[in-house]
Parts: sequence; C-alpha cells; structure tokens
Amino acid sequence: MKSEHEIVDVEVLAEELHGSGGFAQLRRLTVRNRRGDGSRSAPYRLDLVERPGRADAVVVLPFERTEAGARVLLRRGLRPVPRLGRAGQPRRSGAASGWLATEAVAGILEAEDVGEAGLARRAALELAEEVGLRVPPERIAIAGASVLISAGLMAEEIFFCEVETALAPLEPGTGDGSALEEGGGPLALTLEEALARCRRGEIQDAKTELALRRLAERLAEDAR
Repeated sequence: MKSEHEIVDVEVLAEELHGSGGFAQLRRLTVRNRRGDGSRSAPYRLDLVERPGRADAVVVLPFERTEAGARVLLRRGLRPVPRLGRAGQPRRSGAASGWLATEAVAGILEAEDVGEAGLARRAALELAEEVGLRVPPERIAIAGASVLISAGLMAEEIFFCEVETALAPLEPGTGDGSALEEGGGPLALTLEEALARCRRGEIQDAKTELALRRLAERLAEDAR
C-alpha cells in the first residue's frame, strides 16, 4: 500500500533547452510531484545538465604490486572549470584553483559501450589515449558498483574499472586532439601517497579518491 506522502511520480509539465550544440546543455523542466494519495505538489523548476546521448563515464585505475606496496597510474590534466566556473565566488580556502588537476584516467561512454565488455573496451581505449598504457580489454576488471556524482544536477553514472599491469614503459598517448590535453601527462604514485594527497586536498577529484579507496580496500582484503 502506498503511503500518502510517498512520491510515486514526478510529472513533467514543460521543458526548455538551453545551450544545445555544445559539449553539454541545460534542460530546464517545470515539474510537480504526484503523491501516493493521488495529490500533487505545486509546480517547481528542475534544472538538469546533460551530455546529449553520452550521459555516463568510465574510470579506470591501473596498478602494480611492488615490495614497497601498490603503485597506481594517474594523470595530470588541464581543468579550467574549477577556476573559471565560480562566477566570481572565492574559494573557501582563499587560494585560487590551479589550472591542472590530478585524476584517474576516465572517459565518456559511447552508445556502443554496453555491458562489462563495453566498459572494458572503453577503459582500454582511454588508457592508450590519455597515458599511453596498452592493456588488452579482457584484462580489465569491474571495480564495484556505479555511482552518481551529482544527483541533484546530472544523471551521469560513473562506472569503475581497474587493471593490474606493469606501469612502465609507457608509450606516447594517442590523444584526442583536444587543447585540454596540453600541459598534462601520466603520474605514477604509490597508493599510499595518492591517498595522502586526497587527504591533504592535493587530489580533489571525487571519482579518483573513490577509485583509490576501492582498490586499497580490495588489496587489504587480498592480504588477509
């Protein structure tokens, strides 16, 4: 039996599309909640940021075991949005964001990237493109459930993969021709140091910290 206060549907009354034709767009909806007793809320506005036809992304974390502990391969890349996207608002720390960010290798999933095989194929392509690491897709493993990064604004689901492999030698990344690839490159760290950088705020990317923590948890279980 439905509770009278349970939301059983969110009805779309109207929508507007803004910024179509770019990497992302804003869809502005007017919606209302339908409750379990059949009553409805007052209409309200709901803004969604979306990538048309390419909602989701994959993260892949390569690692190797050494006598000193696990090492991981991340990348430094140009990320202007944290600095340019604050609309004049200061950072709470008082310091301006840098232009580069440290992140796990990641990429947008295309329509054909379906199921575990599709995720692994896309992850292998992103490794070759971003850090020059060539790994057969069949060696890439799924690393836990997908997550929503910003459910109040985006429908994007992030899927996690990992692969145990030697982190050197690396070949030049194939790249995608984007100017956002300028100034960056691969970065190998011990897993311990990568997590320490997360704690110190030197790595601020949420998906990267989650991927690192999942790997640390799994390796700790393997060691028991």
